[in-house]
Amino acid sequence: MAKIRLSYEYSEAEDKSIRLGLFLIACGILSLFILGFCWLSPTLQSLQSKPANCTVVSVLRPEEMFECVFTCGTDCKGTSLYPCLQIFVNNSESNSVALLHFDEQQLVLNPKCSYVPPCDRDNQKNRDSVLWWEDYFSSEVSSQSFTCFFNQQRRPDDVLWRRSHDTSVLLHCILWPMVSLLLGTLIVLLTVCARSLAVRAEALQKRKCSYEVCQDLSLLPSERRGNKARDPLASSSDPELSSPSRTLPLFAVPVRRRDREH
Repeated sequence: MAKIRLSYEYSEAEDKSIRLGLFLIACGILSLFILGFCWLSPTLQSLQSKPANCTVVSVLRPEEMFECVFTCGTDCKGTSLYPCLQIFVNNSESNSVALLHFDEQQLVLNPKCSYVPPCDRDNQKNRDSVLWWEDYFSSEVSSQSFTCFFNQQRRPDDVLWRRSHDTSVLLHCILWPMVSLLLGTLIVLLTVCARSLAVRAEALQKRKCSYEVCQDLSLLPSERRGNKARDPLASSSDPELSSPSRTLPLFAVPVRRRDREH
C-alpha cells in the first residue's frame, strides 16, 4: 500500500506547474474584479450614452472662478484659479438645450462648467486655455453641427463632446483576465491529466508483471515432476551411484581380511 501511495504523489516539476496554474487563475479572478470595478463599470455607463447631433446655442463665461490643484514636484502642491466656460447646445435626441462637457471625467470634476483646463501654477495660463476654447466654439463651431453623446436617464441636462472610454477599454478589461484564467486552468488540467495517465500506465505495468509472475509460478510444479521422472535415469547412468558399495544395507558389517584367511 505504501508503494501505491507514493506512485500517486506529484513530482516537484508537476507541483510547480500546478502552483503556477493556480497563481494565474487567482490573478485572472482578481484582475477581473479590479478592472471591472475601476474601468468596466464606467465604460458601460459611457457606452449607454447615445450619439446625437448638437448645435451651439450660446457660449458664456460667468465671472465665477474655480480652484484646481497643481503639482510642481513630489512634495509640492498648490491651488490655482481658472474661469468657468459654459457652452449650451441643442441636441437632436431630446430637442432641448443642455450644457456641453468635454468628457465624463470633466463632468464629474466640475458639472457647472463645460471645460476644465489642465491645472497650471500660473492663473493666466489657465485663463488663456479657457479663452482659446471659448473662441473656438464661438467662431468655428457655432454654425456647424457636430456629434455629441446624450444619456436621457443619467444626465438629461448634460451632453458629452467625447467619450472617455470606448469598446477597446471594454475588450481589454475582459480579454486579459480571461486569458490568464483560461491559461491557468489549462496548465492545471494538463498536469493532472498527464499525472493520471502516468499512474494508469504504472498500474498496467504492475498488472502485467504480476501476470507474468503467476505464469512462472504455475510452471514450477510441472518442472519439478519432470525432474523427479528423470532422477532414476540419472542415477542409473552415474557409475558411483550404481556401485554395490552404495547399495549395501545400513546394518551390514564389513569382513576383515584376517577372517577371510582362516
